[in-house]
Amino acid sequence: MRYPLLSKFLSLGLILLLISLVLMRIGFLVDERRGRQQEAVRSVEASHAGAQVLAGPWLQRHCSEEWDVASGEGKDRKLTPEKREFMLIAAADTLAAVGDARADVRRRGLFLVNSYAAELKLDARWASLSSLLPQREHAGSRLLCGPARLVLTLSDVRGVRAAQALVDGQPLPVQAGTHHPKYTSGLHAELPAAMMAALPPGVPAGTVAAPLRAQLSLDLAGTGQLALVPAAGATDWRLKSDWPHPSFGGRFLPSQHSITPQGFDAQWKVSSLATGAPADLSRGLALCQAQQAIAADGYASSPAPSACLDTLSVAFFDPVNPYVLSDRAIKYGLLFVVLTFVAVSLIEVLSGRRVHPVQYLLVGLALSLFFLLLLSLSEQLAFEQAYAAAAGACALLLGYYAAHMLGSALAGAAFGAAISGLYGLLYLLLQMEQNALAVGSLVLFAALAAVMVLTRRIDWYALFEGWRGGGVGKATGGRDPRAAPQPSA
Repeated sequence: MRYPLLSKFLSLGLILLLISLVLMRIGFLVDERRGRQQEAVRSVEASHAGAQVLAGPWLQRHCSEEWDVASGEGKDRKLTPEKREFMLIAAADTLAAVGDARADVRRRGLFLVNSYAAELKLDARWASLSSLLPQREHAGSRLLCGPARLVLTLSDVRGVRAAQALVDGQPLPVQAGTHHPKYTSGLHAELPAAMMAALPPGVPAGTVAAPLRAQLSLDLAGTGQLALVPAAGATDWRLKSDWPHPSFGGRFLPSQHSITPQGFDAQWKVSSLATGAPADLSRGLALCQAQQAIAADGYASSPAPSACLDTLSVAFFDPVNPYVLSDRAIKYGLLFVVLTFVAVSLIEVLSGRRVHPVQYLLVGLALSLFFLLLLSLSEQLAFEQAYAAAAGACALLLGYYAAHMLGSALAGAAFGAAISGLYGLLYLLLQMEQNALAVGSLVLFAALAAVMVLTRRIDWYALFEGWRGGGVGKATGGRDPRAAPQPSA
């Protein structure tokens, strides 16, 4: 061949292109498996309960006002009745909530779904009930009001296992539904008629003091996320759980929290000066099931929609998601193949032993197969065990092959050890998500420095001429060092 060096470079380029296509296909497979995991999550939500968002409790009362409108004159004068219907809503002045959530991991085939069972206690207080007194808009009109109700709305009522309500220490029966046109999913309890009968109608709001305290206890199940709307003058929510990987979201982060391997303990304190949730509740702003989309890495993938009620939120996030980690590992795949090819090429240059492009191809395929092994094993084993098994198998295979490719058992062992080091580095990068860029940059710089130091004395012109002539031609003026010495002139 006239230009063997150019031919080899082209062959290596085609091999890298082929390896890139293989890695891309494995990446598509990871996306497919992740999609099936999301289907498993939706399946659990359909038969169990979805992410839970709670708002309330609040007080509401349906009223109507009727009046007569006169038309015509004299004997043609007649009265036409008019009517308007409206609803009065009173958000709590203070809301103290305490919760204890226990992890309840569900399984769909190979896939695990993070669900929970929570015990919540809500203690709401109103300084006055005067905001539930209707006000006339027309003189001489007739006001009619239904019973006042204590209402709690939540995104998925199927998760309610049990509920109890106390109003001023008196137990009240809890019924399904909210009687609200927009917040239709939830619970309610009717207040005793005597409470509202003691308030005279038509009195301006704020002039009648009738304090009220309501306590709700819930046994609640959900999947993935738990959130509370701070729809009160002052909201204090404390939540404890045995889940060690919370991802706090919503519009407000906890004012204080602690996270240990045994779980987390978080507390939110929000006043109506910081949120418009009490007013937005009266206006009927949407209660969104997922106020904040949680990405697979635990961070918010999009801001909370402005048309939703504010929430205090925690997601039961799993940082050791095999599909997320496999996808992250594949992004380093081509880089690791290139580094391995550079190492093999360096061995060619320094040792004088030629490596065929087919051998490069087999080494690259073995490196790519690691990611497929990692994906398949991580569905059956813990990610650390799957990673160790896949990396160990590939390192042993490549070390054994390199011993014959390089013609030395010692060289093969060194090559296998170097591959093991690369896999160790990759695992370090996967664990050090925040510092992965810095660590990766330093390692690449060190690799480049090592190549430059090891090849600093090579005469590249002589080397290329030697390869073109079919020899090895290191820094020896193009002469093959294995050839017999030339006789002196």
